[in-house]
Amino acid sequence: MNQIKGNLALDMSAAKPKKLYFWGQIRRNKWLYGMLAPGVLYFLLFKYAPMWGLLMAFKDYQPYLGFFGSKWVGMKHFERLFHDPAFWMLLRNTLVLAGYNIIFFFPAPILLSLMINEVRREKFKRAVQTVIYVPHFVSWVVVVGIAYTFFTIDGGLVNEAFMAMGGNKINFLASTDWFRTMITLEVIWKETGWGTIIFLAALAGVDPQLYEAAKMDGAGRLRQLWHVTLPTIRSTIIILFILRLGTFLDTGFEQIFLMLNPINREVGEVFDTYVYTAGITQGQFSFSTAVGLFKSVVGFVLVIGSNWFAKKIGEEGVY
Repeated sequence: MNQIKGNLALDMSAAKPKKLYFWGQIRRNKWLYGMLAPGVLYFLLFKYAPMWGLLMAFKDYQPYLGFFGSKWVGMKHFERLFHDPAFWMLLRNTLVLAGYNIIFFFPAPILLSLMINEVRREKFKRAVQTVIYVPHFVSWVVVVGIAYTFFTIDGGLVNEAFMAMGGNKINFLASTDWFRTMITLEVIWKETGWGTIIFLAALAGVDPQLYEAAKMDGAGRLRQLWHVTLPTIRSTIIILFILRLGTFLDTGFEQIFLMLNPINREVGEVFDTYVYTAGITQGQFSFSTAVGLFKSVVGFVLVIGSNWFAKKIGEEGVY
């Protein structure tokens, strides 16, 4: 018994210096922690606190009964989702658009960063960077408005050019064949420049001596790019790819909603627009929450799986 008391006393005495050390670090770096506080508060309020509302997916939520007064229904809304005839259409459209973004959009910032990195004139490089960042700050309403101006069949610049060259007009905005292509091109135009920030930062950290050694071995610009540049930013690419998979089913609501019309809805309706229709316009709060939770679970599984695979092939991964 005395030995147990002695061990407890030792553990408490060891914990006390650790506690003092912890608060000493807080006081010593109070300004740094103060700068960190708004970001932590943002995530607590807008990311973690709303997760309590996920319970709504397992309830038959009625506004007049309140959150706690609504009846538990278990997996009812998920069963309805998976048996809904529209589910497979939504899944197909979402997966196709997400696949387009992975195949065509994700490599675009990498390629653009590599091209900018090869520019030797600093003033020109900075001017290019400034110009390509601008579309990111343009709202989707403006982007879609520009797309309508260019591609409309009534006086659109692209169709007028086709007519001037002896071709026929193409109804891009009401075509099921062109909808996904236009969505992807809009994303590339708007977000590629902004996506280069992280890759350019990674490229700035490449040791110049590696390039000098490659030149001494007779490597040209392309070989330097393949054997020096890409391997040094490979870990950054993999981490961003893993994070991208976490939002794989988030194809974006605003852009697609603005581009949808009764003709292209068959290929354009995705989970994000479906959640808006069911939850906001029809008041099916519990069902739309179940759809959102399904998307989150798929993203979580993809992140875990891709991170595991990255570690298997010798990369660091996200965690």
